[in-house]
Amino acid sequence: MRQHVEVVYSPCHGRIEKILIQKNDYVYEWEKLFVVRNHDGLLEEIRIGASGLIASLEVLESQEVDTNTILATVKDDLNITGSD
Repeated sequence: MRQHVEVVYSPCHGRIEKILIQKNDYVYEWEKLFVVRNHDGLLEEIRIGASGLIASLEVLESQEVDTNTILATVKDDLNITGSD
């Protein structure tokens, strides 16, 4: 099986509200991974267009993040599993 590592960055400045995955979980394309409360108080759902195993979690709930913060890494299996 071919694999590629995808790095998941925070799309905004804010605080991790909820982590919906654990290390070694299998995730599907566009599955919700994190919820971040941005500085405007709005909740943003973090998803990626890749499927595979969660290789690492780099943040904790309630942690402050910005657009340079790595949230997780995913070993992308390069299978198309999601839908529009």
